[in-house]
Amino acid sequence: MSVVKSEVPRQGSLVAEPEPGLIGMLERLAQNPDVPVDKLERLLEMQERISAKQAESDFNIALTAAQSEMGRISADGNNPQTRSKYATYGKLDRVLRPIYTNHGFALSFGTGEPIAPETVRVLCYLSHRGGHSRTYQVDMPADGKGAKGGDVMTKTHATGAAMSYGMRYLLKMIFNVAVGEDDKDGNPPKVATITENQAADVESLIQEVGADKARFLKFYQIKTVSELPAKDLEGAVAELNRRGKQRK
Repeated sequence: MSVVKSEVPRQGSLVAEPEPGLIGMLERLAQNPDVPVDKLERLLEMQERISAKQAESDFNIALTAAQSEMGRISADGNNPQTRSKYATYGKLDRVLRPIYTNHGFALSFGTGEPIAPETVRVLCYLSHRGGHSRTYQVDMPADGKGAKGGDVMTKTHATGAAMSYGMRYLLKMIFNVAVGEDDKDGNPPKVATITENQAADVESLIQEVGADKARFLKFYQIKTVSELPAKDLEGAVAELNRRGKQRK
């Protein structure tokens, strides 16, 4: 599987951002006929880069949080030709969709230029509510051959099967989902939270950098800072410190 990353301006943020002030300044400069057009264009490009970088950061943080909630998924399908078990797309979707949508992600699928005859290139577009998106792809055979090399399906059926296989494989690979017997169907164990002292430090840091506490809590899907998962502490502190440096 390969990844093609595209960045677009962000629409949301973990903390309060300085962009509105920059946008206001750009609007004032645009109304001033004495400001060179090339200077205004450079400022616009800078604002777009800042927005795109923040959107990518929000994407990565949310992806980590979503994956932390995804456990092993049990196999509900059986392939008699290979004598193997697998998790069907329906099972994967039923377990994973509530998790990734809760973290602001959406999936859509399409097809691209095939790598070779009798193959199908399946594309998956993973977008985040913050504005960043990535495109994943996998090439699947669509020759209608069975495990022993014989013709077992029509070309039309083979194409549909290739797309279905590609969607299932991409869904597993994007979120790094394992299929096994010792699973809990996506239900993770109880998550350890930060200590009382760590919560106090985070509260102080939020105030120090001027972060939007309500947005911070909403981003991590928690009601109080003390409920922040311990695994997210390092990333949260790093993000808050980064925003603090930007405000100076």
